[in-house]
Amino acid sequence: MNLKKHIAHHVRDIPRSGIRDFFEIVQTMKNVISLGIGEPDFNTPWHIREAAIYSLEKGRTGYTSNLGLPRLREGIGEYVFQQFGIRYEPQTEVLVTVGVSEAIDLALRALVNPGDEVLYHEPCYVSYSPSITLARGVPVSVPTFARDNFRLTAAELEKKITLASKVLMMNFPCNPTGATQTREELEKIAALCVRHDLVVLTDEIYSELTYDGARHISIVSLPGMRERTIFLHGFSKAFAMTGFRIGYACAPAILTEAMMKIHQYGILCAATTAQDAAIEAIEHGSPDVENMRREYELRRNYVVNSFNEMGLDCFKPFGSFYVFPNITRTGLTSQELSVRLLKEKSVAVVPGTAFGASGEGHVRACYATSLEQIKVAMARIAEFVKECQAARAAA
Repeated sequence: MNLKKHIAHHVRDIPRSGIRDFFEIVQTMKNVISLGIGEPDFNTPWHIREAAIYSLEKGRTGYTSNLGLPRLREGIGEYVFQQFGIRYEPQTEVLVTVGVSEAIDLALRALVNPGDEVLYHEPCYVSYSPSITLARGVPVSVPTFARDNFRLTAAELEKKITLASKVLMMNFPCNPTGATQTREELEKIAALCVRHDLVVLTDEIYSELTYDGARHISIVSLPGMRERTIFLHGFSKAFAMTGFRIGYACAPAILTEAMMKIHQYGILCAATTAQDAAIEAIEHGSPDVENMRREYELRRNYVVNSFNEMGLDCFKPFGSFYVFPNITRTGLTSQELSVRLLKEKSVAVVPGTAFGASGEGHVRACYATSLEQIKVAMARIAEFVKECQAARAAA
């Protein structure tokens, strides 16, 4: 039986994640220092884990409302107001999801008809283009450049807008580049969205992790944007809760209702234990977030300085926990460098092409690992770069 012909075409033709393929190789090796997977190395703070334990001990193992626990939605509404200055009605405009990944899927499926174009900036998180395809939309990438510190510019965005454009997806601070947006550029982008009647999906999962005193600005806070924006956020990165799988979407009630219809039939609700832990995080976890943010900032400084000292240009990102150095001086492609660095020096980074074709010439290095391990990894990378340069000079 030829099972391949029975697989839906739009699923069959989606490539596997470039990150996951690469890290299947990593799993076969020993003593590798990984600067690859974008996951905090910190344990979830104890008081948050304790809330999850207490939830189980109390037997809170049943379903919740499709929208999520009321207390959690109220906490999210207050948190979003305090952090971003936007009010959402907890009863009708907040939906708790299984991670931000589910929220992205729900938003796209709620909005996109076959043939609708969805704009997104690139390099970008690996799931955006496949998620658009799975929702039967048409992915349209908008390039970002090192010369702009990988910010999305209104000028580049406008080049890609057509009559079929319906949605703009944004992720700032950005995975994989660490880029952030200025208010000035966001205002220009917002004006384009209003002029062309675009709905914005803004994934701000790294918004707490900004550096050098920079204050994160959300596009949803700009005039005229709340009514056309789905704000996506969660607990995985800032609160070190990746395995709890709790995210949320905030949007006008009509959009939240549309997303909830899909959520209630496909998922029903996020796990009750995880929601109880998220309540503790959002009510009492801010000091933990700040402690982790300060440590990330120290690591970022070390990694950026190290790459620049070894001759690989690396801009200093203002957010997330990634750097995106330019590796063209080695004479290798992103894939070649990543594979050779892994095999020859036991250091794992991610090829820039995993985040789209415009990522060629770069690799993503994640500094969500201990500073001690980072120092060893950067020394190995510097040694590798010297060997590459010596080989080129001798050729």
